[in-house]
Amino acid sequence: MASHVHDQAHDHRPPPDEDGPLSYYETMEIAVREILIEKGVFGADDVRAAIEAMDARSPAKGAEVVARAWTDPAFKDALLVDGSAACASIGIELGPLRLIAVENTATVHNVIVCTLCSCYPRNLLGLPPDWYKAKAYRSRVVREPRAVLREFGTEVPDDVTVRVHDSTADMRYIVVPRQPAGTEGWEPERLAALVTRDCMIGVTVPKTP
Repeated sequence: MASHVHDQAHDHRPPPDEDGPLSYYETMEIAVREILIEKGVFGADDVRAAIEAMDARSPAKGAEVVARAWTDPAFKDALLVDGSAACASIGIELGPLRLIAVENTATVHNVIVCTLCSCYPRNLLGLPPDWYKAKAYRSRVVREPRAVLREFGTEVPDDVTVRVHDSTADMRYIVVPRQPAGTEGWEPERLAALVTRDCMIGVTVPKTP
C-alpha cells in the first residue's frame, strides 16, 4: 500500500489567542458586578442564570407577534402605533425598550440595521446573528440596500420603496413581513412557523408554503 504523502508541511501549532485588553465598559461591568455580589445584592448563580436566560432567547416570541398581527387587525393597528404596549397586551414584556413595528406592503419593504453597534430586539428575536453585527452589513445596507438584500436572495422590485431603519440604544425595530399568499385562515401557531428571524430583520421574506 502506498503511503500518503502531504504536498506541504502542516502547521499544527494552536492558533494565537485573540483576546485583547478589556475595554473601559467591560472593566466597569466586571467591577460593578463584583461589588454587587460582594454586598449580597445578588449572587454569582443569579448572574449565571440571567446570562443563560438571555442566551436561550429565540425568534419565537417575535414570530408569535407577527402571526398575531396577520390574524388580528386590531392587534396589528395597536402594534404599529406602539409596539411595546401591544406586546405587553399579549404578555410579552419588553421593559423600558421602545419597540417600533414597521409593516411591509405591496409598495414598501423595510429592513433593520444598527449602524453604530448591534442594537436589536433580543427579547423578541433572540441573539443577533454575526452578520448583523458586522461592519460590512452596518455600512452597506444604508448605502446600497437592494444589493445587500439580493445577497440574501431577496429581490425587491424597482417600484417598491426600500426603507432602512436605524436602531438605537433605547429604540428597536421589528419588521412585520407580508403574509404569504395561500395562508389565509391559518391558525396563528401554524403561521408563526413561517416567520423567521431574518424576515423580522427584513433581509428575507416568508416562504410561500
